Amino acid sequence: MRFAELHLDHVRRAFGDTVALQGMDLTIKAGEFVALLGPSGCGKSTALNCLAGLLPLTGGRITMDGRRIDDLPPEKRGFGMVFQNYALFPHMSVRRNIGFGLSMRKVPRAELNRRVDEAVRLVRLEEHQHRFPAQLSGGQQQRVAIARAIVLEPPLVLMDEPLSNLDAALRLEMRTEIRRLHQSLGLTTVYVTHDQEEALALADRLVVLRLGEVQQAGSPEEVYAHPANRYVAGFMGYRTMIPVTVAGQGSEHVTVHTADGVELVGVKREELGSQAVAAVRPEDFVVAGAGKNALEAVVEVVEYHGREQAVEARLRNGDPLHIRTNSRLAPGDTITVTVPVERVLVFS
Repeated sequence: MRFAELHLDHVRRAFGDTVALQGMDLTIKAGEFVALLGPSGCGKSTALNCLAGLLPLTGGRITMDGRRIDDLPPEKRGFGMVFQNYALFPHMSVRRNIGFGLSMRKVPRAELNRRVDEAVRLVRLEEHQHRFPAQLSGGQQQRVAIARAIVLEPPLVLMDEPLSNLDAALRLEMRTEIRRLHQSLGLTTVYVTHDQEEALALADRLVVLRLGEVQQAGSPEEVYAHPANRYVAGFMGYRTMIPVTVAGQGSEHVTVHTADGVELVGVKREELGSQAVAAVRPEDFVVAGAGKNALEAVVEVVEYHGREQAVEARLRNGDPLHIRTNSRLAPGDTITVTVPVERVLVFS
C-alpha cells in the first residue's frame, strides 16, 4: 500500500490528565527520512506509537493520501517497526525471525524464501542466517530487526531509538547502514532519537519536539544553523547561553551587554524585550582572537578529544563558556575568546 503523502492532522494523545502530544501537525512525503528529535518525555515515541496504531488517538486524525487510517489496527496499516530492544523471537533462527511477518500473511513459500534471501543479503547477514538471536552481537541483532521490518516491503518504516543500546563505534556503523538501506530501497522512514548528531546525519527533515509540541520542523541545515527558539538552539548544540541586557537593536542585529558590562553584537532570532540570552556553539569561539565580541574567562575544566580540547571556562560573573579549540589550555589559564557576530544568536 504505497502512498504519496501521510498527514498527521492535529494529533493529540493524553494519558489521563497528562497530555503527551498536543495537536501535532506533520506531513510526511513518500521517500522522506523524517527524524523526531527531543529529550525523554517530549512526545516523540508517543507520536511514533500513534502512527503505528499501538496507541489510539485522543484527538485529531491520521490520513494517507486523504484516506483516514487512525481507526485501522496496526496489522491493517502494514507499517514496518524497529524497536529499541529489537523484540526478536529467541527460539527462532535469523531466517525465521525475518520471515515471520511474511508467513503470518500467508505469503507462498517460494516468494517468502526469495524475499528473506534478499533481506538477509541487504543487511549482510548471509553467514549468520541460521543462528539464533542469543548467538549474535547487538549490531547483528539490530540488522535482523531491520531486515524483518523491510522484508514486508512496507509503505512506511518506523524506528524507535534503534541504536541506543549499541556502543559508539557500532552506532556509527549502523547509522550508515540505515541510511544506505533507506536510499537503496526508496523507503519512507520515521525515526525517533534523542541524539541530535544522529538526526542530523540521517534525516532529510528534522522535527524538534518539546512537551508534546513541535518547536521547529525543517531540513538539518535549517534547524542546525537557524534554530527557531532558545530551546531548539540548546538542543542543537548551542551550549553557551549568556544572560544579557539589550542595549540596541535593528531589524537583523542586536547589541547586548553581559552582566560584566561586556558588549556583544549578534543576530536577532526573536522579538526581544530588555532581557535576552546570547547563544554560542563551542566550536564558534576563537581562543586569542582579536576584534569584536571579546570575552575574558578563566579555564576550569579541560577534556582531551584528540586534536581538540573541550573546555569549560567561566566569565568573571560566573557564567560558563563551553569551548572547543585546538589550543592547548590548562585549568587556571586566563584566556580571551572572540566570536564572530553572525555566530552569536540572541533569543528572548
